[in-house]
Amino acid sequence: MKISKVLISLAASLFVSGTAQATDLLYLHWTPNWDAVKYDLALSTAVHGRSMVRHQTVYMSDVLLPEFYVKKIHDWSWQARPLDFDGHPIGPVSPMKPLKGPGKIIPGNAPLPRHDVSHIRGGTLLYPVYSYVGNPGISSYEIEVLSEYPENVNGIAHSMYHIGGGDFQYTDYYDEPPRFGTWYWRVRGKDENGKPIGEWSLPQRRTLSTEGWTIGLFGDSITHGGGRVSYGPNDLAYSYGHYLDFDTINLSNSGDSSETMVDRFERDVLPFHLKYLLILGGTNSLRGGTPAEEVIGNLSAIEQKCRNHGIIPILLTLPPINPANIEKTFQEPTEGNWQDAFAKVNAWIRTRPHIDIASAFDESKPMPLDYAVDGLHGDVRAKKLMAAVINAHIGEFVK
Repeated sequence: MKISKVLISLAASLFVSGTAQATDLLYLHWTPNWDAVKYDLALSTAVHGRSMVRHQTVYMSDVLLPEFYVKKIHDWSWQARPLDFDGHPIGPVSPMKPLKGPGKIIPGNAPLPRHDVSHIRGGTLLYPVYSYVGNPGISSYEIEVLSEYPENVNGIAHSMYHIGGGDFQYTDYYDEPPRFGTWYWRVRGKDENGKPIGEWSLPQRRTLSTEGWTIGLFGDSITHGGGRVSYGPNDLAYSYGHYLDFDTINLSNSGDSSETMVDRFERDVLPFHLKYLLILGGTNSLRGGTPAEEVIGNLSAIEQKCRNHGIIPILLTLPPINPANIEKTFQEPTEGNWQDAFAKVNAWIRTRPHIDIASAFDESKPMPLDYAVDGLHGDVRAKKLMAAVINAHIGEFVK
């Protein structure tokens, strides 16, 4: 599951005061609270001696404010408060601070790509996710994936090097195909009629080499990364690969079933010439009603494919889920006998070469809210626990 698809459009949460065709924007960032799902951002000023406060909901710890605040940067102050899924405060509000200082003026009117983390441990993805801060007054976004640096960097036209992308409502875009080599991506906003607003963002370069990797991670969105509803794989705090004591290439794809993992094995795993493959799959299949025996058959097939190609498979047991929180977050039902199905699959995995990450949780109960607010993906605490178990036992396989 691509977790950003469950979010309300961030554009609807941004202030649209000031013109949508602004020539400059104001970028504001604060230290994230990794337990927060969103934030209440309060902007305050004095008008004729009386205080005026504007509130907006922001789904990341950064925001682009319209040109109005660039012009009034000396007059306004701000503070942020972390909120839970339901909008209740989960921590103290930050002190009121002037916009002047932390606010950074960004020339032009375009979304702002977040930092590329693909060179940081746990951040190298075969299926890339492009994350950006949305610009004000936007109804949707258009992503362009390019084979070369675009020839019209400051314009609004498409590049002749276009090789992928599409329209998107949210601020994390999950690229569809696996990407190798070197490519670029950029994004621009659109109005409610689908017409471009402002310019393309500056292109961000991405590279991925198939050489030099020893250990791979193979799975679905739990391994791909992301959590706390609002955060995607670009936010490494929600990736267990980030907390491992060794480098890995993340070959996971959000939304995968155990069957699709079998289907894409040769295309996505073999080019990297791995020695070891950590395999975590079947959660989506089981919660959707696929019989445990079928999931076991798929995991067994992946095991055999590994051995056929000289790769040592290391199965990971499946952490529990929480159907009530999945339903609340994604409006998706879960098969009623999921716990029995998980138990059958995990019992089989424990007869194979494996690392028992599920043992870090109470498998007799649904996943606690503190570990996965959406009931599925695992937040910071859960991802750290999973990584700790892997770190403790990887030496049993990797010599």
